Amino acid sequence: MDAQTPAEGILKRGQWGDSMTYQVVCHCHDVNHDHNVWVEADDADVTVTTYTTQRSKFWELNRWQTIWILLTKGHVEYEANIIMTRQQALNYAEILKRAIKDVEKFREEKKNGITSSR
Repeated sequence: MDAQTPAEGILKRGQWGDSMTYQVVCHCHDVNHDHNVWVEADDADVTVTTYTTQRSKFWELNRWQTIWILLTKGHVEYEANIIMTRQQALNYAEILKRAIKDVEKFREEKKNGITSSR
């Protein structure tokens, strides 16, 4: 099985030279499960950041218990999930590889004073 173009379950949301954004859609079709992925290149490195809608286990703790855990542990646990088909997972991996190459290429062109027509 190979990655697809256009890719099932992966939506390209934007491209700004040294950054690209994608929306990875959950197979259950709940937009609250989607992941927004930013791939960015700066002078030192390439970063991949994933934004999700976080959910707490609200049925287990009340507000005061959550505050107490935050005060004593320094963090509260949340969870996010996404369901992907095999094809979508392959597409996701391929998109990340391509985006990293693209933003690195743009960074090098920018550093060398080359302008590209992307």
